[in-house]
Amino acid sequence: MFARTTPWPLVALFTAGYLAPYLLPTTVGRLGSGLGLTATQAGAVGSALLLSSATAGFLLASRVERAGARALARTGLALAAVGYGTAALTDFLPAVVAGVVLGGFGSGTATTVAASRIAAEKDPHRASTLGLLTVSALAAAVYLAVPHLGPGHGTPLAAIALTALAVWPATGRLPGATRHTAAGPDTSPLPHRRSGLVLAGAMVLWALAQNSLWGVTSRIGLGQAGLGEAALGVVLAAALGAGLIGVVTAGALGSRLGRAVPVGAGTVLIAGCIVLTASATGPVTFTAGEIAWNTLYPVVLSYLIGLAASLDPRGRWAVLAGSAASLGTAAGPLTGSVLSARAGFTGMGLVLGAGLLLIAVPLTAVALRAGGRRPLPGAVPEAVAGEQPVVEIEVEVPAVTDQDAYDTAGPLPGSAA
Repeated sequence: MFARTTPWPLVALFTAGYLAPYLLPTTVGRLGSGLGLTATQAGAVGSALLLSSATAGFLLASRVERAGARALARTGLALAAVGYGTAALTDFLPAVVAGVVLGGFGSGTATTVAASRIAAEKDPHRASTLGLLTVSALAAAVYLAVPHLGPGHGTPLAAIALTALAVWPATGRLPGATRHTAAGPDTSPLPHRRSGLVLAGAMVLWALAQNSLWGVTSRIGLGQAGLGEAALGVVLAAALGAGLIGVVTAGALGSRLGRAVPVGAGTVLIAGCIVLTASATGPVTFTAGEIAWNTLYPVVLSYLIGLAASLDPRGRWAVLAGSAASLGTAAGPLTGSVLSARAGFTGMGLVLGAGLLLIAVPLTAVALRAGGRRPLPGAVPEAVAGEQPVVEIEVEVPAVTDQDAYDTAGPLPGSAA
């Protein structure tokens, strides 16, 4: 079915890096129930995991080639296995928090290596899509299995640690360090500065809203919608399956609808899905909200990344917008926990939905302003990959630069990270 050139080691590494954000709802929920943490405390631990993962991307994005993909990937997988494994095996809270933070840095390191190497592939979109399909399928399986493996916080953390160990052998096919000296940093001014700043700022809030809900999804399902843990696992698995449909749909639509309609209308629809999910008091409403939300999320996200890439053919605005989204992702679980503790789940949903409606206006304005620019297939945020070299071709018309970065980051279900 797949060509022999499919970069399966990178797909495996991508899966190991993204699994922790995909399992965030059950991880946060079980940290609360298994260790006696309040909702806010458990959300803070989840935010610490994602922030540590994002930090790894910021620190290592430009160092993969110099340090060597193989060594850096093995370091990340080792940190993930040790960190999450330690957190899974102890009930001592400081050790759990330290393990989760260490594991998060390992996940971010693995993601950084996978994304930067995928960007160098001839077909990076295909490779990243395979990674998204794999991690979604694995996360869905974990959600279905966790309720049958006993109580406590250790099961989802152990699943992430074991995945890191299972992926380790695949790193042998990754390249080592290179002596090649990369070109100096790009010092040319950023084009469309105002549009880019508006987009980056809005994406912080956009990602924050998604992950605020995702971080407390389990608590809404169990405590307000009346689902049991097994039923909740089935719903979340189905929602992740709907996310796969969203990924395929975004690829099939391409630029047929332009950018303004998917970004603006899509964000408005997501706001409605968040309100519906957060206010659900029964299994049917909760399930409908979760599936609709997870279907729309990757569609809109793909257009946002393409919009950022269109602002600068060298991909720098895509880098900055992706980094901004990573910060919003990291702050999501704590924000959701604080809002739900003070305003209830329904109040939290209304606040997040209203915020999305507000930022839909500047996002749509930027999309309309950039309507005449040719969209790039995507760009890798600096938090997960460095820029690729730009090759200028001398012709009689003005030089055209090749696309130097690609989007390899799939949707954090609410991920992102």
